[in-house]
Amino acid sequence: MRGNHVRRRLQAGEASIGTWLALPSPEAAEHIGRLGFDWLVVDTEHYAIDIRTLAQMFTAIAASDTAPMVRIPWNDPVWFKRVLDAGAWGVVVPMVNSRAEAERAVAATRYPPLGTRSVGGGRHALSFDTTAAEYYRHANDEILLVVQIEHIDAVERVDEILSVPGIDACFIGPNDLAASMGLGLGVSLEHDHPRLVEAIAHVRETAVACGVAPGIHCSHADGVNQRLAEGFRFCGMASELRYLVAGLRADLQRLHWTPAEPCVIASTGEGDVVRY
Repeated sequence: MRGNHVRRRLQAGEASIGTWLALPSPEAAEHIGRLGFDWLVVDTEHYAIDIRTLAQMFTAIAASDTAPMVRIPWNDPVWFKRVLDAGAWGVVVPMVNSRAEAERAVAATRYPPLGTRSVGGGRHALSFDTTAAEYYRHANDEILLVVQIEHIDAVERVDEILSVPGIDACFIGPNDLAASMGLGLGVSLEHDHPRLVEAIAHVRETAVACGVAPGIHCSHADGVNQRLAEGFRFCGMASELRYLVAGLRADLQRLHWTPAEPCVIASTGEGDVVRY
């Protein structure tokens, strides 16, 4: 059975870097899986990726040396069951704001006697290149659990959340955290408001004290380097969608060409069509 190198690196105190996948595309996942990231997180919380496409993306990623992971839509045992049986090596859980919610996530990730995960499925063993029997024996030692600290309520309870046994890493979502603090929507992931900086530092320090790898989402390589210097170890670098759009936009702006103005067609209500 293949071992989860991301979990091993974090347990050893090393840094682990990956990116987010927003597009429902096994082909894109296959290409990005060959770039050298430790892990790729397929984001099913905010993007339209169904379970079959997710399984196909895991197949493409696991064919490389990159760990296939997923962010589930919500902290519900149904989601854990489906994505783990589809072949996820790790699960990122959004909006974990209390100890009880952290305990629920741990239980849903582990088979008995450590948790309540249901036994079944077929793709999980294939993802780890093993048999079902071997998978059942070792899955509790290989599945990576990451809880997101992305609300001020979670920051205020972070010590009780991260002291729950079974959590491998935490992951700060700066945008949602800033929004919950009244600092605005869609701010930079490297936003430097003093209250946000203080909250992020508090989570990082608490994670280290609890033996949990501190993680955070970053906008770009410079942001990752900044966070690594601060002591973060599980860092996500934007997403493939951000790099796709940014790269095309940058080259489009360099063209010696002016795109056509958009044409809007509207009805006057009397059967006429007016072009603006």
